[in-house]
Amino acid sequence: MDTEKQAIIKKLVDDVGTEDLVVVIGAADPEVAQVTAETVTFGDPSFAGPLAGVSLRLPVYHILEPEVKEAVPQDMYQEQAGFMELVANTQEIGKIFKEIRDRIRET
Repeated sequence: MDTEKQAIIKKLVDDVGTEDLVVVIGAADPEVAQVTAETVTFGDPSFAGPLAGVSLRLPVYHILEPEVKEAVPQDMYQEQAGFMELVANTQEIGKIFKEIRDRIRET
């Protein structure tokens, strides 16, 4: 996740808090999605951006997870994200994101 996006998320959290925020990530590559999810949850692992050492503990989901798919109008979902189901490993991504959410609960 680039530093500009980190700064936007940090400002949003500073302005409104974390209670009503959920992050939805759409990267098709599982490794990119995981690093992005961990950045907004546990802090920037590269220690280079505004979230370096900042653990926001934001709940994070991937656009391909059933919980998100069910929450978005189906026509919009198919138009914006449906194609990703054809190229991404949805099971692997779901497992990664569930593990991250479980880690939030454990700490």
